[in-house]
Amino acid sequence: MRRSSSLPLCLSLALASAMTFAVAAPVLAATGGGPGPAAPGLDRAALREAITVRPEDGTAGVLAEVHRDGEAWRGTSGDVVTGKRLSRDAHFRIGSISKPMEAVILLQLSAEGRVDLDRSVQDYLPGLLPEDLFKEPVGVRQLLDHTSGLPQEFEGAPASSSPDEDIERRLDYVTFDEVIRQTLRPEGRQAPGPRFSPGTRQEYNSFGYRVAGKLIEEITGHSFQQEVTARILEPLKMRETRATVPGRSTPVPRPYLPGYQPGSDGELVDVNVQGGLPASMTSTTGDLDRFIRGLFDGRLLRPAQAAELFAIPKGPDGKPLPYAGTSNCTIGPAKGTACFSVGLMYTPLPDGSVLWGKTGSDMGYRSGVFATRDLNLRAVYATGTSLPSGNGGPAVAQRLVGALFAR
Repeated sequence: MRRSSSLPLCLSLALASAMTFAVAAPVLAATGGGPGPAAPGLDRAALREAITVRPEDGTAGVLAEVHRDGEAWRGTSGDVVTGKRLSRDAHFRIGSISKPMEAVILLQLSAEGRVDLDRSVQDYLPGLLPEDLFKEPVGVRQLLDHTSGLPQEFEGAPASSSPDEDIERRLDYVTFDEVIRQTLRPEGRQAPGPRFSPGTRQEYNSFGYRVAGKLIEEITGHSFQQEVTARILEPLKMRETRATVPGRSTPVPRPYLPGYQPGSDGELVDVNVQGGLPASMTSTTGDLDRFIRGLFDGRLLRPAQAAELFAIPKGPDGKPLPYAGTSNCTIGPAKGTACFSVGLMYTPLPDGSVLWGKTGSDMGYRSGVFATRDLNLRAVYATGTSLPSGNGGPAVAQRLVGALFAR
């Protein structure tokens, strides 16, 4: 089985033109808000307009939650495929937003003295990286801040097949071991080597987090599902968030945000039932807001470990490492250099402040959660797609930021 690498839907690209987005005619109007008068700091009409689905979005539905200076707003669009309203408490698949949770677990294990972030993967998981190809040590921290130089997952695999086969394969459950084996020891094609020397560049890399997931399970003797539940979901009372049941394909819990994928005949298929990976998860906007609050306010990490969340990797000259590729880290005065820390990414805002957070992508779903370090500004969004290449996540993120700064 092959799954595409889950590259982030970079909010930075959306922010670059946030203030100049041209609003097209809406397809299905959004609803949102709450009791009481409109807050001076939140333009609720602009926020509702921001999540209104547009034809070019490739989006079937939108959920959003925004907090600013103590004021809150939650809203939804409708499902443009069925015409039904969406619950503001709807569940959705969060994709790579699980990566900060993996990072938290390893940071907690570091605080407990069970993991040294500066030790190598080769020390902890001997034999996992083929010695003939990976001659330099790859540090645990480098897995988490995307400086490992490891290949992308399933690198070199042939292009995906028909839409119908892709839709069917979404039901497969793939373990960390299987992803690692199919990437590093593929059958019928050459095994990939390092993309660059560890610690010399940054490149977003989901495969590093598959190795990190394997390391968590090896050190703790527990599944990722058990560890994330005990260490994050239960302490933060994230009761609507669930990790994938190992070995099974499962539906998104109801009420849910539908995500669609067109088959070969063009008919849209609701793909909320998926197998995924051990780190695959479903959640709600409210629970993801709880997560980022708990992440930034000290409930999950001690100060030394929390500092890793906001530390951009630097070279011997003290400057941020160069960023490999063109999909991320492309705006602001530091464009072209690293914009990912351990588990998070940073994005400059029009007023000079900075958001920290993470985007996610699963088949049928795009989502993101971001906040300023003081938590005065927080935003969570999720979209269900209606096209294979639907970019509704970035488009919605762009419009939300425009609404937040349009005064």
